[in-house]
Amino acid sequence: MFTLTKHHGLGNDFLVCDTAQVASAPWADLARQWCDRRRGVGADGLLLLTIIDDLELSMVLHNADGSRAEMSGNGIRCLAQAAFLAQRRTDPVTYSIHTDAGLRTVAVEPVDAVTVQASVSMGAVTDLDEPHGWAAIGADPMRPVLHLSTGNPHTVVGVDDVRAVDLLTLGRQVPHINLEIIEPGPETSGITMRVHERGAGITEACGTGACVSAWAAVHWGLAHPKDGEILVHMDGGDATVRLHQPEPGHVTLVGPAVLVAHLQIAAPTPSATTTTETKTAGS
Repeated sequence: MFTLTKHHGLGNDFLVCDTAQVASAPWADLARQWCDRRRGVGADGLLLLTIIDDLELSMVLHNADGSRAEMSGNGIRCLAQAAFLAQRRTDPVTYSIHTDAGLRTVAVEPVDAVTVQASVSMGAVTDLDEPHGWAAIGADPMRPVLHLSTGNPHTVVGVDDVRAVDLLTLGRQVPHINLEIIEPGPETSGITMRVHERGAGITEACGTGACVSAWAAVHWGLAHPKDGEILVHMDGGDATVRLHQPEPGHVTLVGPAVLVAHLQIAAPTPSATTTTETKTAGS
C-alpha cells in the first residue's frame, strides 16, 4: 500500500509519493498506471519526494506516459506543498530542491488549509538548437519561433489566436518537446498561452512553459513587463513570471499549488489498480 497526495498547479495535476515509504519501486510503470485517468487515479505526472532535511528536498518527475522529465514549474510547487504539509508547517518557508535540471529554490507561503502560493527561482532561460523533426511540421515561416530551455526543452510559437490552432495535431508531430503557442494580451503586460506537454499531451498549464513564453514574448516585443513581471493566462488560470535584471534570462515563476486529495493506493497489478481516496478540494 502506498500513501500519496494529489495536488494541482492551475489545473496541471500531480501525484506526490514520499520515497521514504519504499526503498525502490518500478516508478515508470507506476506512473503510467496511477496517472491513467480511466484505470488509475489520473494525473499529468508522478512526483517522487525525498525529504533530505528540514529545508532540503529532492524531486524526480515521471510524466503520465512513464518518461522521466527534468523539471516542472507547476510540479515543483506541488512537491513543495506536499513537503510543507508533511512537516506540518504553518509559517512561510524556503526549500532548496534538487531536480534533474539542477538546484531550484521554492518559497512557500500558506494561503489557507489546502492552498499555498509558491515562488520558484527557475534559473536562466537559454537557447536550444532546433529540435529534431521541427522542420517537417511545416510551420509558417512568418510566425516567430524560439527553441528555449529552463532545464527542459520548449518550442514557443507566436500566433494571432491560440484558439484557432490545432495544437493537438501539432504537438503530436513533435512529442519529444513541450510546445507552447502564445498571443499578446489581453493586457500589454500579459500573454495568453496554450501548451502541449511532452509525455502528457495538452495540459491546462505549464510552469516552465509560462517562463519561456514570457521571455519569448518580451524578446519579440509582444508584451511589456509591468514592474518586471509578465502575466501568463493559461486554460487552468494565471501565473506570474518575473524577469530579473540585470541577470539576463533569469526568471521566477509565481503561482498557487492546491491540495486535492490524500490517497491510499494498493500496489498495482497488471489487471487493476485499487484506490481509496479522501478528497480535500476540487481542481
